[in-house]
Amino acid sequence: MSRPEEKLPPDLFYDDTESRKYTTSSRMQNVQSEMTNRALQLLELDSSSLVLDIGCGSGLSGGILSTISPSEGGPHTWIGMDVSASMLDVALQRDVEGDLLLSDIGQGIPFRPGSFDAAISISAIQWLCNAESSDVHPRARLSRFFNGLYASLRRGGRAVCQFYPKNEAQRTMISNAAIKAGFGAGILEDHPGTKNSKIYLVLTAGSGALQGDISSVVKNMQDVDVQDARRKSNTTGRNYLRKGSKGLIMRKKEQMEKRGKVVKTSSKYTGRRRRVAF
Repeated sequence: MSRPEEKLPPDLFYDDTESRKYTTSSRMQNVQSEMTNRALQLLELDSSSLVLDIGCGSGLSGGILSTISPSEGGPHTWIGMDVSASMLDVALQRDVEGDLLLSDIGQGIPFRPGSFDAAISISAIQWLCNAESSDVHPRARLSRFFNGLYASLRRGGRAVCQFYPKNEAQRTMISNAAIKAGFGAGILEDHPGTKNSKIYLVLTAGSGALQGDISSVVKNMQDVDVQDARRKSNTTGRNYLRKGSKGLIMRKKEQMEKRGKVVKTSSKYTGRRRRVAF
């Protein structure tokens, strides 16, 4: 059976009919509730927080955020963003409590730095791995998304993204994009090796010395793969490249490409010093 993201872009796949079908399905409601509660468990929010719901759809996850009891650290205030206008229309008809934003997460997260205490995403980020046209680059879209998400979280804030990777290469591409953006990233898989397998990318923003470090979240959990590629403070001065050198120019061009910007093609003349002419 083909995957939804292989058929159409999300804003076209989730039209009025598909959006209502998804929201009214008791099976989808149960699955969404299970994954949202699992994500909240991994977030470990002990007080009422401002949460970004990425790919919020019709607000099923947001509804759970709004009903968390005070004894469990809730209720939480949330803002949802989604690329499907039909899904957001259903959310408005359901009169959800959160604010809604029509936006493509592949273009970044359009909020001020440090706006959110936490972020949650259920079954959304795998859509970034598909290219609907020749000018769409999955790595660039993932880079814009994770860089924007990192900036929008307060330091020490956490994000949990549940997703369905098509294969191991896609899973690695997503986790690597998060690490390159500066996150500490841990992958947790529930029911591994079964058709009910659920994969959660658990992220923490900020210094590893903070109490919110990802290792403290998953240290006692099984089937957890933790990757930490954040730079340490004692690496200052390593790999120093002289200003104007070819190595520095190539590094900056690589950084620009990862951010999804257009970069001129390199050649043998890149970084070459010009002769002084009299």
